[in-house]
Amino acid sequence: MALKSYKPTTPGQRGLVLIDRSELWKGRPVKALTEGLTKNGGRNNTGRITMRRKGGGAKRLYRVVDFKRSKMDVSATVERIEYDPNRTAFIALIRYDDGEQAYILAPQRLGVGDKIIAAEKADVKPGNAMPFQGLPIGTIVHNIELKPGKGGQIARAAGTYAQFVGRDGGYAQIRLSSGELRLVRQECMCTVGAVSNPDNSNQNFGKAGRNRHKGIRPSVRGVVMNPVDHPHGGGEGRTSGGRHPVSPWGKPTKGARTRNKNKASSKLILRSRHAKKKGR
Repeated sequence: MALKSYKPTTPGQRGLVLIDRSELWKGRPVKALTEGLTKNGGRNNTGRITMRRKGGGAKRLYRVVDFKRSKMDVSATVERIEYDPNRTAFIALIRYDDGEQAYILAPQRLGVGDKIIAAEKADVKPGNAMPFQGLPIGTIVHNIELKPGKGGQIARAAGTYAQFVGRDGGYAQIRLSSGELRLVRQECMCTVGAVSNPDNSNQNFGKAGRNRHKGIRPSVRGVVMNPVDHPHGGGEGRTSGGRHPVSPWGKPTKGARTRNKNKASSKLILRSRHAKKKGR
């Protein structure tokens, strides 16, 4: 999809750059594949804010996306590509040969009428899903499972992908967009190709109101708050916030490492995404 820029006929359109979605399906989603979605404004089950800067926004209908691709050896045809308000990527409506419909993440270069399949070993073309056992090394993949049968968790956002770079015993080595090199079990499923909508990060919304429609509230810097509100707050005139930037709860922020060194999955990370910053 291309980017669409606007003439500055209003202040909100000055500098406005959006994704051109003219080729996407313009109707409503398949009702059987949708669920209601309740907003929580960033609050958890006790009513406390656990994620700041969320709230409001346009009402959404949740599209049930098949991240597992567990319907094996049944080919499907892409019926249409749709916009999904719940994620940055586009989704594709597919119809299996037995008549069942499902939504999947739409990869780049997947078009209406294309045939796709999930199998133990399939052709290496966008949209086909298979475990790493049946995949040639060097393939670009997305929607990668971390545990067999759990469903894809890695590389699901717009334009993201990982590269299958090698095998190591019962594990597959994958290189992520961040530069991290990690292991996953070879029984884990993945989908060939990169996720659609790679220009998502190049949008310029032009005005604050467009972010409010997405449910994103203003973010206020700690240094402009009062001491009661933030560790960076207070001081005479403009102060930078001290030597060690922290979150409102005193945790290091702005690049400081907060990951637990004893986390179980650490042994599966061969090369950290931070390694290049250390000059290795």
